Amino acid sequence: MTEILTDAFLPGLWAGYALAVPVGALAVLLVSVTARTSFRVGASAALGVATADGLYALAAVAGGAALTRAVAPVAGPLRSLAAVILLGMAIRTAVRALRHRGTQEGPARDVLGRPGRAYLAFLGLTLINPWAVLYFSALVLAGGAGTPAAGAAGPAAFVAAVITASVSWQLFLAAGGAVLGRTLTGARGRVVTALLSAVVISVPAVGLLLRG
Repeated sequence: MTEILTDAFLPGLWAGYALAVPVGALAVLLVSVTARTSFRVGASAALGVATADGLYALAAVAGGAALTRAVAPVAGPLRSLAAVILLGMAIRTAVRALRHRGTQEGPARDVLGRPGRAYLAFLGLTLINPWAVLYFSALVLAGGAGTPAAGAAGPAAFVAAVITASVSWQLFLAAGGAVLGRTLTGARGRVVTALLSAVVISVPAVGLLLRG
């Protein structure tokens, strides 16, 4: 149990928050929809985003396990590649945030303000973004989804942790929309959250490079 917690669930939480924390166009839309409708609608939209994140994590874990076994002879170079990918994502997140600071991004109008439609809309919007599957695939190749000794429990815990992280953050954004309106989606808020995410993403990458 301890092994699953430390090798799969906690890394899953870390990975989930690293992916979810940046306040981009979709998060701006989530907060805006909640501010203009209700927390119920915003919570449904948040669950749509979290569902897509969970599906991407599951796909990466399912495909990543077989891929890892097939490429075991070159596992070392692949870990280095995964670290480079994660560092690239961290740099891209930080540079994008700094480049667009002081601007207002994101759609100005609402998604249809019913819970079911909000869920499906945000599920679809998140699924069409390939960023998540690339991110989770890199983490799986880096060995961040549980040890082989844990069997299926490790990957399952990793996916569950990703969903937990995504749900909690998206619901936080929805609550922010209901209580604080556009505060979290201001220029400064987007820069701070994006830079925080860049740091979170870079930590496991640096660890992989140091391990060699």
